[in-house]
Amino acid sequence: MADKNFLPNQGELLVSSSPHIRAKETVDWLMWQVVIALLPAVVISVYFFGFRSLFIMMVGVASAVITEAIVQKALGKAITISDGSAVVTGLLLAFNVPATAPWWLVVIGSVFAIAVVKQTFGGLGYNFINPALTARAFLLAAWPQYLAGNFPLPLDSITGATPLAILKGTAAGTLPSYMDLFLGNVGGVLGETSALALLVGGLYLIWQKVIDWRTPAAFIGTVAVLTWVFGGRGGLFTGDPLYHILAGGLMLGAFFMATDYVTSPVTPKGRLIFGVGCGVITVLIRLWGGYPEGVSYSILLMNLLVPFIERWTAPRVYGVQTVRA
Repeated sequence: MADKNFLPNQGELLVSSSPHIRAKETVDWLMWQVVIALLPAVVISVYFFGFRSLFIMMVGVASAVITEAIVQKALGKAITISDGSAVVTGLLLAFNVPATAPWWLVVIGSVFAIAVVKQTFGGLGYNFINPALTARAFLLAAWPQYLAGNFPLPLDSITGATPLAILKGTAAGTLPSYMDLFLGNVGGVLGETSALALLVGGLYLIWQKVIDWRTPAAFIGTVAVLTWVFGGRGGLFTGDPLYHILAGGLMLGAFFMATDYVTSPVTPKGRLIFGVGCGVITVLIRLWGGYPEGVSYSILLMNLLVPFIERWTAPRVYGVQTVRA
């Protein structure tokens, strides 16, 4: 008989089948790693858009955390706000609104993301679409005057069109330089302007093995190829892929939203397919759709296809023979 000192609960023997794999990653560790990875974008946002942006982010996080605690308490569930998932949702929701957004809009978005999209389906691990992106789509449909059109310009009190709107020709203005796009010195929502900050955070997540490289690489690569082929006004292969990579919410979506554990595939092939699908839909909307940006909708649409992608890409179970009809 085994020594009870090595048993989990003093004499209680737990038996399970092999293989026995112990992983260091926990939900808390993963979520707080994402928060750490988002900090460079937080700093850049405060630098370019002032402390109003910090206030918006704090409202988003506080609203999400409080809503999660209230809903879990009302349903008689264990309160799990310390795991960081609500913090991530609230911060990402705030990243999808401009610094000029009214505080109550952010509160409504966070409440919708947590109470309706996340907790209605059972909480963390059960929602089938990204809560922050779904809340953004809801806010855009309900109050487009705050989330579409002109956005505040960095270090200034005036507003202007986003680079993608100017590039598409739906708004007047001068296109910012590549360096401005890379650093974040452009108009837009809080979390999408600095490609540098988002790239640093994304690479940190890959380094820590929090996310897999396949989805962001396939997403960004697909957008680059398709915008190079079809994005130019002088015919095929005259587009500017670098501009499409640096502008808009591609970096934010590719590294921090398309890689969401709950709403993205778990198989390596599935992640590649998911990223390519997001890239194709993004380009379709950017080049020929009614909106200058399509990252949010591309991810939400691909979220709906995840069960089918995982069925198509499920690895073969050794020892089990597939019966063909």
